[in-house]
Amino acid sequence: MFGKRISLFSLFGFKVSIDMSWFVLAIFISWSLAEGLFPRYFAGFSKATYWWMGIAGAFGLFVSIVFHEFCHSIVARLYGLPMKGITLFIFGGVAEMEHEPTSPKAELLMAIAGPISSVLLGAVIYLAYVVGAHEGLPGPISSVLRYLAWLNFILAGFNLLPAFPLDGGRVLRSILWWSKKNQRWATRIASRLGSGFGLFLIIFGIFSFLGGNFLGGVWYFLIGTFIRNASQMSYRQLLVRKTLEGEQVRNFMRSDLISVPSFISVEELIDDYFYKYHFQMFPVLDNGLLIGCVTTQQVKETPKELWAQRTVRELVKPCSEENTISSQADAMQALTIMNRTGNSRLLVVDGGQLVGIITLKDMLKFFAIKIDLEGE
Repeated sequence: MFGKRISLFSLFGFKVSIDMSWFVLAIFISWSLAEGLFPRYFAGFSKATYWWMGIAGAFGLFVSIVFHEFCHSIVARLYGLPMKGITLFIFGGVAEMEHEPTSPKAELLMAIAGPISSVLLGAVIYLAYVVGAHEGLPGPISSVLRYLAWLNFILAGFNLLPAFPLDGGRVLRSILWWSKKNQRWATRIASRLGSGFGLFLIIFGIFSFLGGNFLGGVWYFLIGTFIRNASQMSYRQLLVRKTLEGEQVRNFMRSDLISVPSFISVEELIDDYFYKYHFQMFPVLDNGLLIGCVTTQQVKETPKELWAQRTVRELVKPCSEENTISSQADAMQALTIMNRTGNSRLLVVDGGQLVGIITLKDMLKFFAIKIDLEGE
């Protein structure tokens, strides 16, 4: 879902990041407020004032989305769901969960926490607007407060639409899940509704574009495409989780792994291993003992003119929870580590001894075969 991210800060243990695409949204919001909405509804200010109001409005949107997702994360933590953090991107923000909710109740409470928080924040801002207007608050500030209050009410309303993976779609899934005690079935129904809603927005966007609302049509189309893809992806992710849960890593690992001696040069590593076997990571041994792993990324960080002089030992990344796993661990734990770190291969280590390697490719092959034999 995300491209390059910039980490901003941590809030009560939750890491807040911005995807590069969010800057496109920030610029668009600032421009549309400064050149469109504010001059139309709040007349009498200078062009420079409208632009400062637009920037303040975009910043207020940032704070509103972070607050919305933060409340999701707080409830998720109360129910033992580990959260990777909060990321803002071009279509808003998302609190990234490492696992699915464990019960319909946890899903319901986590889902409604966001819209409720937006309504409460909107009410607080609107109260500040009313008090400020009574006390003679400057017009530009008062106007921005009024806009942000209604923005949060709209944010809550949009998220309550029953289109998975929006909050309303998650509320619907929790109800369906509770009624039939079947999370997979509930996710399939909610995902289909979300996909249908996304298709509706796509079609509406096309007609809006053809009708002369060019900018609005493009945004309806893009949001519809995002919702449709996200709902379909969410269902596929659930299928993967349910298929791999309970399967041990040893059922997927390869014991005929290729290891790299620590004394060879980086140049030899590239020619004799990366170019020959086409893997992006290899375990590194020193006198038969595992000391870590080496990846293409580590090689790329080494100046090319030093490849012949430097040895693999100088590049090796020590074994850690980021690149190793036990053969008795659940396969979903391996998938979670891969998802968090971006590694597609993990070393399988028992008692400090290298016993194999597990790859994302092998797990997905198992998933494809199981779905083919057993159906959804």
